[in-house]
Amino acid sequence: MSQNYFEKYKVIDVDTHITEPAGVWTDRVASKWGDKIPHVKQVEGRDVWFINGEPAGAPGPVTMAGHTGTFPDVPMGYEDIPAASYDAHARLKLMDEEDIHGMVLYPNVGGFGSGSFLKLGEPELMLDCVRAYNDFLVDWASADLNRLLPVIALPFWDVEESVKEIERSAAKGHRAVLFGSRPETFGQPVLAHKHWDPIWAATRDAGLPISFHIGSGDLTDIVNDRAEMGAKANFARGGSLALLDNQACLANLIFGGVCARFPDLDFVSVESGVGWLSCVLEMFDWQWTNGDVAKEHPEYDLIPSEYFERQIYGSFWFEKRDIANSINKFPKNLMWETDYPHPTSQYPSPNSSAVRPGDYAQEALEGVDEAVVRDILQDTPARLYNVAV
Repeated sequence: MSQNYFEKYKVIDVDTHITEPAGVWTDRVASKWGDKIPHVKQVEGRDVWFINGEPAGAPGPVTMAGHTGTFPDVPMGYEDIPAASYDAHARLKLMDEEDIHGMVLYPNVGGFGSGSFLKLGEPELMLDCVRAYNDFLVDWASADLNRLLPVIALPFWDVEESVKEIERSAAKGHRAVLFGSRPETFGQPVLAHKHWDPIWAATRDAGLPISFHIGSGDLTDIVNDRAEMGAKANFARGGSLALLDNQACLANLIFGGVCARFPDLDFVSVESGVGWLSCVLEMFDWQWTNGDVAKEHPEYDLIPSEYFERQIYGSFWFEKRDIANSINKFPKNLMWETDYPHPTSQYPSPNSSAVRPGDYAQEALEGVDEAVVRDILQDTPARLYNVAV
């Protein structure tokens, strides 16, 4: 009997999250800041994060893998969630059980673009908390730094400090840089503005990719159920809408000249699916050529789909029917993920439609050329994140 893909290859999951332990910041940030420091308190029997004295999420809703309910029925706290969500050695054990070689690690508390740190209000504390998280993450990943792949959070509101943090954290073993696709929602310049060029340059010089995780901007409009559609419907709506920001992100990177200015810098669209890529990039090419963009910008030497093929990557975890076109067009630009342990993750539970990661990959990639399967599951992420395979 032939081996399945997860037995053949050193599979790398390019989007997972850490449910941050309660002491991440209280153990590392000066006590002079008191209750401003991100910390956990119990509220009506639930573990809840507080930032600057205000509630700021909880471990339960972001750790639904294996849970018996669906949102808004979420785990109460740390005692009710799998140890693999917050303990590195338990994570490695889970990876061994699922035949997954590596996992890229994203945050929860600080936000998917680090915007939650702005709630702290004090620039010194904001910077201290970003540094504390990055130090925690690389310490956590040190259980096996060739398999647990940390991603740098940035104090993006301060470009100079962001450059320093990229250099500092890259030297410690981080494998990518996290950035938000909609910095303007936090009062900053838009993504394509040259204001950010020092960050792109520092990331390029460190040999790391930039990660754009969905949901990295202000999520107020996504989270609030103004239409009173119901908790479950609004939660599913929000998860779906979050993907759309990354389509705009690609347009801004390409049409705004970021790819042209930084041809040696790689970008990853995280947790946004890939089936839409073939359609959207064809549309980009049409608008580009029909609008005669090259006449206005002779320095743009490629068309959008070629910029994508050169330096942008996407990731998928639920698609089966509609990924074939994207795989055929961009076989070197796609990667697989699980989003563990989030509610939408590829880890089954009694009320989830998810199947085990290896089973999903076998079905979703059935009929795909074996060399392309190897690229998607192993070689492309191994190259991007500098993983020895």
